[in-house]
Amino acid sequence: MIDLALYQPDIAQNTGTLIRLSACLGTTLHVIGPAGFDLSDRNLKRAGMDYLELAAVVRHDGWTAFVEWLEASERRLVLATTRATTSFVDHAFADGDVILMGRESAGVPDAVHARADVRLRIPMRPGLRSINLAVSAAMLLSEALRQTGGFPEAGPEAS
Repeated sequence: MIDLALYQPDIAQNTGTLIRLSACLGTTLHVIGPAGFDLSDRNLKRAGMDYLELAAVVRHDGWTAFVEWLEASERRLVLATTRATTSFVDHAFADGDVILMGRESAGVPDAVHARADVRLRIPMRPGLRSINLAVSAAMLLSEALRQTGGFPEAGPEAS
């Protein structure tokens, strides 16, 4: 299964949106602290509405704890970054990949960038800075799930 990870997120609403996305798509969301907002269940519940109980959210105290989990799990780290040369649509995702999104305000530090196994970008028109973090994460996650057949089966209540 493809997982999504947020590196020290700044904006609770983006994290809430990705909690909801992860719940709906059946993926795990890793939140790597410290965050720019209170990561208490109460605040996450407010940001993620009623989806927090339905989502698999794993909190990591910091980068070191996340890397220890990543290496113990033998997972590949795929970083979304404007500094990459490879487009996410040209990349072959694999089951087990963990897509890492940087901070809304600053991306990731050089050490995190260097640790990534793969670095991908979203093609954009020249002169524009970035796409919203939650939208970017949804784009990469959707492509990864499409390639790996990881979308959940629609239930009978789907229309």
